[in-house]
Amino acid sequence: MPLQDAAALAASLPLAQAMREHPWLYPAVETLHIVGFALLVGAVAMFDLRVLGFGRQLPVRALARHLLPWSAGSMLLVLPTGLLLFMADPAALLANRVFLLKLALIVLAGVNALAFHAGPYRGADAWDARAPGRAVLHALLSLGLWIAVIASGRLLAYF
Repeated sequence: MPLQDAAALAASLPLAQAMREHPWLYPAVETLHIVGFALLVGAVAMFDLRVLGFGRQLPVRALARHLLPWSAGSMLLVLPTGLLLFMADPAALLANRVFLLKLALIVLAGVNALAFHAGPYRGADAWDARAPGRAVLHALLSLGLWIAVIASGRLLAYF
């Protein structure tokens, strides 16, 4: 099934119609989406800032044990609400370069997180107050990517 056909099918579903027609449903779902993103990016940013050297009195792994459930749990808000928002007008979003950029940035942020956890984070117990350069690079990239995701999400309203 071509992507445009799948988009048309998604847009025809009763839930998608409700998202377009009910005056409060889209804004309510969008608000939940933003709350989920705030939880996700807030947890990620706090962890990245620790890797960059802030809050050195907190052990990196202990902070990760506290923050990772928050970032993972935020996906319970971000993913379903994002799908609902997408279903409201999938054809327009698929044609929107800013939306495609946002998706690409999210994928890059995920790949960066996986590379961090598979690489430098494995040695986090041996880090003293400072993380190694490769970990710092991942943290800077993470912060930059998530800020770009937020910016592109906001720009969707203007393009």
